[in-house]
Amino acid sequence: MSLAPAAHERGVTTLTLDSPANRNALSAGLVTGLSEALAACAADEAVRAVVLTHTGNTFCAGADLTAPADPHAFVALMRQIIALPKPVVARVTGHVRAGGLGLLAACDISAAGPGATFALTESRLGLAPAVISLPLLVRTDPRAAARYYLTGERFDAPEAARIGLVSIATEDVDKALIPVLDGLRRASPQGLAASKELVTATVLESFDQHAEDLVARSAALFASAEAREGMTAFLERRDPAWLL
Repeated sequence: MSLAPAAHERGVTTLTLDSPANRNALSAGLVTGLSEALAACAADEAVRAVVLTHTGNTFCAGADLTAPADPHAFVALMRQIIALPKPVVARVTGHVRAGGLGLLAACDISAAGPGATFALTESRLGLAPAVISLPLLVRTDPRAAARYYLTGERFDAPEAARIGLVSIATEDVDKALIPVLDGLRRASPQGLAASKELVTATVLESFDQHAEDLVARSAALFASAEAREGMTAFLERRDPAWLL
C-alpha cells in the first residue's frame, strides 16, 4: 500500500504515507493515492484539517527512481495541497530527501522531531530540485536554499525551522501539534479557507508562472546521460563517474 487507511479524530483526518519498501518514495501509486485522499478530505464537511505523516524512519525519500511519478502529476499534487481549502499539517519524525522536501514545503504548517533530517540530493545525481522549487523557493531563506541546492548537505530539524522549511522543530512532535490542531478546530471552515487563500497566494503564483518550464527542465535532466549515470550509481551503491 502507498497510504494507510485514513484516521479521523474531532475534525482532523490523518493521512499516513505507508510504503516502507521504497521509503515512501514518490511513485505513481503514492502520488495518485494521496491526491485521491486529499480530494476526499476537501469534499468532506466533517474534515476541518488534514495531518500528513508517515510510517517508518522516512517521511519521503523523493522520487522513486525505479517507478517515478509523472512530473505533471507531482506538480498537481503539490498545488492541490496548497490550494486545498483546509489546512494541511505535516508531522515529520524521519528523513526527508529531494522531492520529499517539495511535499513538505507544500504543507501549511509542519512540525519535525529530533529524528528528522533533510537533504536536497538532486545535484549529486546529475539532477536539480526543479519542480519542487515551486513551493520551496517561495517559503525558504534564499541563502540557505542556495547552499543546500548546490551542496546536497544534510541538515537537521532546527536548521529546517531556521530557514523556513518547517514551522516547528521540537523534541516531541505530537505534544507540539496539540495547540496547533486545537487552534484549527476552533476556527470556522470559512475562516480557515479565506485565511489560507491569503497565505498561499504567492505560492500559487509561482505555480502559475513557472510550472510548465520547470517540468520541462526536470524531464530534460532525467533524460540526460549524466543523470542516468548518477541514478545508476545510486541504485548500485557506487560512486558516480564524476566524483573527484
